[in-house]
Amino acid sequence: MHAALPQDRFFAWPELNGGAIDIALVATHPRGTFARLPNLKLVQSMWMGVETLVDDPELPRHVPLARLIDPGMVHAMAETVLAHLLDWHRHHYYYRRMQREARWSRLEQVLPSDRTVGLLGLGELGSYAAERLLALGFNVCGWSRRPKALPGVKCTTDVDELLARSQAVVCLLPLTPQTRGILNARAFARMPRGGCVVNVARGAHLVVQDLVAALDSGQLAHAYLDVFDPEPLPPESPLWAHPGVTVTPHIAALNDPRTSIPKIVENVERVRRGEAPRHLVDFSAGY
Repeated sequence: MHAALPQDRFFAWPELNGGAIDIALVATHPRGTFARLPNLKLVQSMWMGVETLVDDPELPRHVPLARLIDPGMVHAMAETVLAHLLDWHRHHYYYRRMQREARWSRLEQVLPSDRTVGLLGLGELGSYAAERLLALGFNVCGWSRRPKALPGVKCTTDVDELLARSQAVVCLLPLTPQTRGILNARAFARMPRGGCVVNVARGAHLVVQDLVAALDSGQLAHAYLDVFDPEPLPPESPLWAHPGVTVTPHIAALNDPRTSIPKIVENVERVRRGEAPRHLVDFSAGY
């Protein structure tokens, strides 16, 4: 950041010169941060998710809050989604289990055109993942709060319609009061039997006991979980040892300075020119 913005001065928490700071670059912030920054013109999140910022009652609502839309993270998230879905689609999760049991067993091969993948969320992440899935030949549905139109994607604002169509469901939603717990028993029951769930959004989107029950009953064949509530995932969690769950430690899309810093610099420079920053948060929507 020093190299990219040599005309600016930088202060690292907790050594803040509050009166001099007009832009806050925030990742995971301690409470009380914004009380020390009275002259802000922009709060720039270092993450794509902003629920911890939006939920902070001390965040000044008159100051623009921008999400980080990092193209490197968008690509990485799509790669993770594809990796998990192909693992399920090609039955690799099943064959790993058979290897541990030293058992030779085959499942029927299925074509991508026989599968429908449902994407919960059609923002930057969902839209790019949809393109990649379509290129592999999958049918793709997408659910969003507001009507959207994406080439080749069956878009809907009816989540039940998406669930009923989708053998695989991928959660890419922001965490809001409306989306908390959206991956629950009712959702799993709406899906065709034997499908999978991929959660790479936030841990609180998932009701863990409902997932375990759906896996144990065979309603779901497998779940791929990258996010948890709380994090790190406690050692006593049943998810660690469940044979129907693949656990990864919140690594679906990591922030890479090579792709994130240019986007942050762009917003800083826009503020310096008196222009509106990009990717501003809608406080009424929560993201």
